[in-house]
Formats: sequence, C-alpha cells, structure tokens
Amino acid sequence: MSHPNVEQVRARLRDLGIEAQPVEFGESTRTSADAAAAIGTTVAQIAKSLVFLADGQPVLVIASGANRVDTKKVGALLDARITRADADAVRQATGFPIGGVAPVGHTTPLRTLIDDDLLAFGSIWASAGTPNAVFETTPADLVKMTGGQVADVKEAAKG
Repeated sequence: MSHPNVEQVRARLRDLGIEAQPVEFGESTRTSADAAAAIGTTVAQIAKSLVFLADGQPVLVIASGANRVDTKKVGALLDARITRADADAVRQATGFPIGGVAPVGHTTPLRTLIDDDLLAFGSIWASAGTPNAVFETTPADLVKMTGGQVADVKEAAKG
C-alpha cells in the first residue's frame, strides 16, 4: 500500500480525469536533482512545487527544476510582498512536507503560478505527496489540474 499522501494525490488526479500514476522510489526525490536521477530525466523536466506567502497568504509556484524563482517577479504578478513559507506553513497550506508538495490535493485551494519554461516539454514530473514519490504528466495537464497561471517566474540567468 502506498503512503496516504500518495493515495490522496492519486485520488485527486483520478477525480480530475488526469491519466497519471504516482511512482514511489526507494531513494529520495526530494530535490530536483534527486528526482531527475531517480527517474532518468533532466532537472529541467522536474516541476518543483514551492510555497511562498503573498502578503501572508500561501501561493504555490511550480517551477522547472532548472530554475530559481524570482520573488520580485512573483510579487509583481500577484501585487503582493512575497516571502518564503517555512515548513509548518507549507504543511498547513498543502498537507504535504517540503520536498513532497504535489501540485494537487492540498488542504486548502492555492493560487498557483506555473513556470512558462515547463511548457517546452512533452512530459514533466511532479511530486506525488512525499519526498520519494513522483508522477509524470504533461504541461497542459499541469495547467488543467491546478488552474494555474502560466508566467515567467524565473530569475534571469547570471553571466
């Protein structure tokens, strides 16, 4: 039997009509690099879920694993002051631990922003509720399942 968080994500995906099956690994998929190595894909194809606070309200930013989120851009998009949520705030808003935040199945509905770089891929991988579970999906299904707003949320490349 899978972890209850993974079962919650599986049920939510099914309820949304999304054809995706969570996969649990023996090793950690907590970081984008860990997940890419376990799956055998690129870090850029990992859809990492990060929780921020926008004027104190939780917001989910789903970014390509290759990108760092630019909180100034997120703040401008949401017209709010952005801070990073701590582990307690993440679990309270989503029901999931840091490193295992899925894009769906949260404790409360979250405003969601999706990194436009993820749209370049045919398939991407997202967390399935624990630090060692993921599921494969498409960018279009990610937008559909989250109701997220696609936007440029990444920091500019340094160089």
